[in-house]
Amino acid sequence: MSEPLNINPPKRIQIAAIVALSCLSLFLLVKTFGAWSDIDNAPIQNTITVTGQGETFAVPDIATFTFSVTEEGKTVAEAQKKATDKNNKVIKYLKDSGVADKDVKTESYYANPKYEYPQIVCVRYPCPPSKEVLSGYEVSQTISVKVRNTDKAGEILSGVGALGVSNISGLSFTIDNEEALKSEARSKAIADARAKADMLVSDLGVRLGKVVSFTEDTGGYPIYAMEAKGMGIGGAPDIAPNIPTGENKITVNVTVTYRIK
Repeated sequence: MSEPLNINPPKRIQIAAIVALSCLSLFLLVKTFGAWSDIDNAPIQNTITVTGQGETFAVPDIATFTFSVTEEGKTVAEAQKKATDKNNKVIKYLKDSGVADKDVKTESYYANPKYEYPQIVCVRYPCPPSKEVLSGYEVSQTISVKVRNTDKAGEILSGVGALGVSNISGLSFTIDNEEALKSEARSKAIADARAKADMLVSDLGVRLGKVVSFTEDTGGYPIYAMEAKGMGIGGAPDIAPNIPTGENKITVNVTVTYRIK
């Protein structure tokens, strides 16, 4: 009978493998401690953080407002025709007043059924529930208008109100090319931050390095509005209101972090 095959590796191979694994583990442990040591000994980046503010002023060159036309009819088509006829009169008036087509925009449009709940005579308790009955349809369209000739904004607002629209908002005055003004305010804010940084490093006796981080916060500007009282259905004021536009302010705040040497 032949001797059984010994598949176990010799002891010296097992010992060698154990030694190799131990050395590898020790090597990795040393590298790990070395990495931690490098982190602890890494030079601290010295920085300073300053804020700056810039402002620009401009007279608003656009006046905006919205109006709505709401009409009812027994059918959707009837309500739509009433609303369309009134809207066409308003839009014609706007065009005749110098408002461009691109500055008249529909913001919303809807057609909804209208229901009524007829009264019933209750002769016993509990009363039977009232059933809703379709009474017609309501169509409403809301349009926003930009008036680029702000001197005529009050007059145009009054004229639209005189055409019997359902409701009309107040005027809001804005600036058309706002991005150019923001860019100017941003440049002023950065210059303000740099001036503060130069003064600070002079006091500290260090030198200013490169910018490490930069953030910007753009503030808003006031909106001047006039409530269109008395301009609902049925008429408008006898005299078009004179609405001063005032001056809008755009503010930009920046935060800049510099490295110091």
